[in-house]
Amino acid sequence: MLVQVAGKDSNTVVDALIRQVGQLPKNVMASLTWDRGTELAYHSRFSVTTDISVYFCDPQSPWRRGSNENTNGILRQYFPKGTDLSSFTQDDLDQMALKLNTRPQKTLGYATPSDSLNAALALTA
Repeated sequence: MLVQVAGKDSNTVVDALIRQVGQLPKNVMASLTWDRGTELAYHSRFSVTTDISVYFCDPQSPWRRGSNENTNGILRQYFPKGTDLSSFTQDDLDQMALKLNTRPQKTLGYATPSDSLNAALALTA
């Protein structure tokens, strides 16, 4: 999921994350791993509202968020560093997320993230 935010302050980011995560089926997301940025200073409000645990990586340890770092690299293909993201709407970001989620990935045995999610959801049905 890509989430549009109006600012980088913690209240704005947490509100946007709560709104986006609320669109997921129940029990799909159990945790969120974040870097040490101040954007999630109010992580406890996110956790209480969504019942999703938040974990933080050790400083300068990007390998602990491997899938996130991989996704950031893929996103840079579409949004080069320095791109003004304020011109994109949530609908624009949703369309980009759809492209990313239907793109085969080597780390998934060339399945798509959507295929992997659907397979996991089928196991819980």
